Amino acid sequence: MNFRAVGAIYRFEMARTLRTLMQSVFSPVLSTSLYFVVFGGAIGSRIEEIDGVPYGAFIVPGLVMLSLLTQSISNASFGIYFPRFSGTIYEILSAPISALEIVLGYVGAAATKSIVIGVIILVTASFFVPIEVKHPGWMLTFLLLTAITFSMFGFLIGLWAEGFEQLQVIPLLVITPLAFLGGSFYAIDMLPPFWQKVTLFNPVVYLISGFRWSFYENADVGLTMSVAMTLVFLGLCTGAIWWIFRTGYRLRA
Repeated sequence: MNFRAVGAIYRFEMARTLRTLMQSVFSPVLSTSLYFVVFGGAIGSRIEEIDGVPYGAFIVPGLVMLSLLTQSISNASFGIYFPRFSGTIYEILSAPISALEIVLGYVGAAATKSIVIGVIILVTASFFVPIEVKHPGWMLTFLLLTAITFSMFGFLIGLWAEGFEQLQVIPLLVITPLAFLGGSFYAIDMLPPFWQKVTLFNPVVYLISGFRWSFYENADVGLTMSVAMTLVFLGLCTGAIWWIFRTGYRLRA
């Protein structure tokens, strides 16, 4: 393992974040804070508790997960797309480093950035509503697994996209709607029976449910199922990245 090469890619990506703090950190934190003000403060005071949890506190895990998903994808996709766009990807591909080391550098940096943002949002939320974390170990596990999985998914999008528009299509038209409809703001048992069954086809439900369970021991689906679905998606992303580096798809064209 060439740790020096991995570290070089990782530091470069982290340095890019420090150069764009307003866009990379402050913007998502501010946007999510507005959700707390609107839903937790204004609307939350008019809604009864959900499963024994005040509404303002109930939506915190969903909003953290929403930000974690979007930031992981955004950071990783732009991180690998920009070298392709500028042509510097060939310098990386011709360097004596393996595909695994390249993925570790880019995905590691993207996951780190999204976890930092998630923690900042969590701390910010504690100023608006009281938060209780009953299972901090599971909370960190879901935080880490989700950040890595969706950073790998974003890495795939960055390899697939042929332009900045395609870079934004899947996060905006697929991931954000799935996160909003995945129980970020409600428990799925509040839906009519038909839509409860439809919602179970949404993979984001399992992430939010497992993450929320680590806070309040309330979940829409079982913890084992949430972990299993997360690992399945992680495995699919790992397999797709392995295939891309093996075949050179979108890398050598």
